[in-house]
Parts: sequence; structure tokens; C-alpha cells
Amino acid sequence: MERDEAVALLRRYVASPSHIVHSHATAGIMRKVAEHLGEDAATWEIIGLLHDIDYDLVGGDMDRHGVEGYRILRDNGVPEEIADVVRRHNHMLTSDYERPVELALQAADSVSGLILACALVKGGALDEVTPRTVKKKFKEKAFAAGCERERIRLIEPLVDLETFYGLAIEGLKDVRGDLGLA
Repeated sequence: MERDEAVALLRRYVASPSHIVHSHATAGIMRKVAEHLGEDAATWEIIGLLHDIDYDLVGGDMDRHGVEGYRILRDNGVPEEIADVVRRHNHMLTSDYERPVELALQAADSVSGLILACALVKGGALDEVTPRTVKKKFKEKAFAAGCERERIRLIEPLVDLETFYGLAIEGLKDVRGDLGLA
């Protein structure tokens, strides 16, 4: 599957502008982490784009989130290797993450909001956000309170947090046009 096909599929199922931005953010981070780890960056980016494809459909029903995403993806001919990661990414239904792509998705899904919140504090300028900024804000539980910090820590068997923050920032910079940020 090509990136433009994934974006079109995402837009077919997801209406919420904030969920589309979140999907692009997660995708940008996934691509950078994959490149750093020597994994398939294009596939990881597609997984990031499509991981919440069912979110509007399930309306917050976390017992269906991921399961419906898997069905949507398979019904649209998306390969099993992508659809399966989407199915398993709902941390309320699955917790035995071992594959690097699954660990990265958990971390990228959560850190995207933390870094975007850091950028918004700095007037929307991603170039002003550093790993040090993210590290500091990570420790402030009240900042971006919805960001699940324990899910970010799942990346640690693959890469240390400071390196991960740097990769995530760079990934977001690469898709800044899709995020509406400077």
C-alpha cells in the first residue's frame, strides 16, 4: 500500500480533523523510528496513518476499537501485516507487545500529543521543541495529562527516551504541513 492510498482510506473513514492530525503525527514518528531501527519505514508510516481508522465508527467504544479497524482494513485489501498491528494496538484489549512495530506504535501514539502540546506552548513552532523540552514536560503529570506516559516508556527496549524524543520531533517536522504547524 502506498502512502497516498492510506491517506485516502483514512479520509474516507475519519471525519474528525483532530484525529486526522493525530494520525499524520503518529505516522511521521513511526517513519523516523523505523528508519532509526532499520525497519520498513514505509510500512510503519502506513500503520501510523491507519491505526485509528475506526475511531469515528466505534464512537469511543474501546471494546471495538482496533477490531473494527482490522475489519475495515482487510475489507479494503490492506495487507494482514498492517491490519494485524492496527487490531492489536488498542492497549485496553492487548498488552503483550513484543514486536518492535507494536512497541513503537504504542510510544508514537502517546508521545505525539505530548510533543504537539509542547509545540503549541511555543506558538506552534516545532523547531523550538527539543528532546530536553519533552523530557521536562514528560515529568509534569499535569501537562498534556491525557498523554499516557507508561505507553511512551514501552519504546525503551528499542531506544532510550531522549533519542526517541529526538526522532519523534524530527518525524513531526517531516509532516508539519499535515499538522498545521510552523
